[in-house]
Amino acid sequence: MRLPQELDGIEGLIIPGGESTTMGQVAERWGLLEPIRAFSEQGGPVWGTCAGMILMARKIVDNSRSQPLLSLIDVAVRRNAFGRQVDSFEADLDVPVLGEEPFHGVFIRAPVVENVGKGVDVLCRFEDGRVAAVRQGSLLATAFHPELANDDRFHRYFIELLRPRQ
Repeated sequence: MRLPQELDGIEGLIIPGGESTTMGQVAERWGLLEPIRAFSEQGGPVWGTCAGMILMARKIVDNSRSQPLLSLIDVAVRRNAFGRQVDSFEADLDVPVLGEEPFHGVFIRAPVVENVGKGVDVLCRFEDGRVAAVRQGSLLATAFHPELANDDRFHRYFIELLRPRQ
């Protein structure tokens, strides 16, 4: 999706990983921020992974770059919370909404949720208590890349968010 009118008729939107500052600037330049916000306000499911989580947050801790945000989910995130690219890692996560089997998360220059607002459900945490995935209504955000795991449970979970609109 590159143009606001391309949102017409979609059932859900996934904002992928990448470079959140650039993604925010491009979305602003192409006039996508307000249409995505409107889609979300009308109950449209949106899922942000990694950089997508950053764009969906209400606040970035130490946002020295002052990047554009969608401000969809009431969370504050810290970008690159675990370090640089070479500090990327994988971890098994307990995600009760997905069942008892741990979910294998792939974290690449990953953010972490530092503050969770009212109405936000924490879906999983690291052993140290830091938040790695959240849901607020039809909005989903993960600090990791579920598409890189050999496990489609998060994708199926997101599809379930689409059902009320169908």
